[in-house]
Amino acid sequence: MYYLHGTPLVNAQAQKDPTTIKILILLFSHVVDDYQRSSNLFKFQISQKHGRHALQEHPHCPPTGTLFFANKGGNFQPSQTIKGVHVDATGGQVTNSKLAVTSIVNDDGVEPGKDAYNFYSGDGTTSAGWPAKSAWISFEDMFNNNEVEMFSSCDQFSESDDSGPEVGAIYNALQQVAMETEVDHRFILAVVMQESGGCVRAPTTNYGVRNPGLMQDHDGAATCNDNGDVQNPCPTSTITQMIRDGSAGTASGDGLAQCINESGASDVSAFYKAARIYNAGSLASDGDLGAPGATRCYSSEIANRLTGWVQAAHGCTLDG
Repeated sequence: MYYLHGTPLVNAQAQKDPTTIKILILLFSHVVDDYQRSSNLFKFQISQKHGRHALQEHPHCPPTGTLFFANKGGNFQPSQTIKGVHVDATGGQVTNSKLAVTSIVNDDGVEPGKDAYNFYSGDGTTSAGWPAKSAWISFEDMFNNNEVEMFSSCDQFSESDDSGPEVGAIYNALQQVAMETEVDHRFILAVVMQESGGCVRAPTTNYGVRNPGLMQDHDGAATCNDNGDVQNPCPTSTITQMIRDGSAGTASGDGLAQCINESGASDVSAFYKAARIYNAGSLASDGDLGAPGATRCYSSEIANRLTGWVQAAHGCTLDG
């Protein structure tokens, strides 16, 4: 018998009809194609187990569970570099050739990654125990592992969950903005999941700095939920601009590209330091990425997302 998420799609009599089987396969191939042609969303497979056929989700997709959101106190992305050199925030790009990513490669890491949490402390260097870039999960697997969460993350805000086209628009925006900014698309995705879980209708917050959108950026214009003004569906152009505001910066503050540049590092620690700068506005004087003055677990959580963490038990207690 054919199943979708454990529910029979046809009755016992119909399962014997080859025409019905062909129609089901054709139907789902069109549904998948209509949701998003250019991404890996909703990949279904026909399989036979113990004498039964089944429509199954792509094996990369984990069961829906509780997604952890760590940023509870807002972001304070700087409007200038920590060295005091003014930066035009909009249109930012990674300037260090050792860190810039100039082409899109979706199988750019270890596969399939491991849903586990390891607590990291210190300055973000591999010598301090932080993961090397070679330990990062591939973008394809990272997106596939998180996409189920994107379809449920708006629940926490009591808003309508993302639709297939909206999640597809996130996928496309990640790729487009990665090319514009030369920020690794995995790093952008990690921050999206950290800030909103991929909910396109995440509310705008303000803890001293207005943080709108998917990446809770520095006072950007793009949002599909501003003071209760909710857009459903969220326009593709708005989704792209939310990703751009968080990655390339806004007129008011820096994005991930500038934060990477401001890290002063040329190794993988630049990304973990950039995460701290994005959240706190600066690095602590001693370089400790878990120092007070921000969401102290933020950089550790970004590092874990980059190595496959999705739903495993959270292992940082710095924020209580």
